[in-house]
Amino acid sequence: MAKHASAAVGWGHHHLQKRWLLALLLMLTVSTVIAFFMRAAFDSCDRNVSVANVISSARDSVQVADKRAPQIAAAKPSPLSFMKSKIVLLVSHELSLSGGPLLLMELAFLLRSVGAEVNWVTFMKPSETDEVIYSLEHKMLDRGVQVFSAFGKEAIDTALRADLVVLNTAVAGKWLDYVLKEDVHRVLPKVLWWIHEMRGHYFKLEYVKHLPSVAGAMIDSHVTAEYWKNRTQERLKIKMPETYVVHLGNSNELMQVAEDSVAKRVLREHVRESLGVRNDDLLFALINSVSRGKGQDLFLRSFYEALQLIKQKKIEVPPLHAVIVGSDMSAHTKLEMELRDYVTQKKIQDRVHFVNKTLTVAPYLAAVDVLVQNSQGRGECFGRITIEAMAFQLPVLGTAAGGTTEIVVNGTTGLLHPAGKEGVTTLAKHIVKLATHVERRLTIGKRGNERVKERFLEHHMAERIGEVLKEVLRKSKIRSSKHL
Repeated sequence: MAKHASAAVGWGHHHLQKRWLLALLLMLTVSTVIAFFMRAAFDSCDRNVSVANVISSARDSVQVADKRAPQIAAAKPSPLSFMKSKIVLLVSHELSLSGGPLLLMELAFLLRSVGAEVNWVTFMKPSETDEVIYSLEHKMLDRGVQVFSAFGKEAIDTALRADLVVLNTAVAGKWLDYVLKEDVHRVLPKVLWWIHEMRGHYFKLEYVKHLPSVAGAMIDSHVTAEYWKNRTQERLKIKMPETYVVHLGNSNELMQVAEDSVAKRVLREHVRESLGVRNDDLLFALINSVSRGKGQDLFLRSFYEALQLIKQKKIEVPPLHAVIVGSDMSAHTKLEMELRDYVTQKKIQDRVHFVNKTLTVAPYLAAVDVLVQNSQGRGECFGRITIEAMAFQLPVLGTAAGGTTEIVVNGTTGLLHPAGKEGVTTLAKHIVKLATHVERRLTIGKRGNERVKERFLEHHMAERIGEVLKEVLRKSKIRSSKHL
């Protein structure tokens, strides 16, 4: 997701609502409260009511919660504790609210939590001041991450003295030659390349020509790793380095909200009120930046077809609503206009809700009933929103492509449909199926939650990343000793 929203969803200003919010704040830990309110305020295209008063109350309540918070028992040692005192340089191609940079920031905070020296550079930054970049950089500085220019002596010196250099996304590969120049071969043996892309236009030699020489590549799913292996050999005639598949995990902050029934109830009530829907209505949400690849247009066609099926067969179900979180009307894109024109043409304005891009997805996951993951083509490299939704016990209707197939167990934790136009009718039928079979919908959601707890938590991801970092450090040490 590319930009902060400029306004916020109305939470209301009634005394009762504030009292509920205070209860929520006191029940959550201080870290969750801070993360929840100091990240991006969520935003609706339908309503623009200020939440300044609520956020002010939240900040005051954090101080109260801080005094009342119980002492938390010492957790078991982090699987990344071996990184203490290690010097790490993280290289991101951009700094935005999209998946890649946010994942790298999470890694930065995990490494800082065990005492590593973490440094961050962003290769591609706009010349003018950007509010999102400013906010994210200061969030890192507050957590002890050193942030400096990707160009110049400091970046080069840090790369040379670092124990580990992590390149984030394929595009970040351009930084190697552009900045390091003749020193590039001194750094390659300690580079871990974290790749998230699935699109063909990333397979350019100017981006990834150094892939064969780095210590390793870390990729979010097996299907993506296989795709990169085949594509680099066939198209670029280069060989992938040792490749490690690391499935992602949900943050402890998100899981804390997902496990708090009172928090979820409060969020559900407020978000639904802001959208103008009732508590018993069924909400099917697609949470992704609006683009052809994410499939919002095909989702709306499926949703309309589902409404027609229900009408034709006279099926008795609660009112259905489609919620598209990730809109950006300020961009005035052709697709944004097409989506709204389609909704108007089909006269379903009262059933479709557009919500602006946001970093804070938890309120919407608490408010909706089903997540639709409709990424097209090769699908998502992983699709973290899928495991986040499963944490909230939401069944997932996903395309049978990409990393979604490694997360969703078809028929058990969700239902899969083909990508492309041929999947529209299947998705429509799945929408109707979950709308009409309440017990199955709830059972699928519970099984998804169980699957998350078995393999998609923060400590699972930390363990998987830890094993990779140990191996990369070992290889780097061996290769460096050979050059002495």
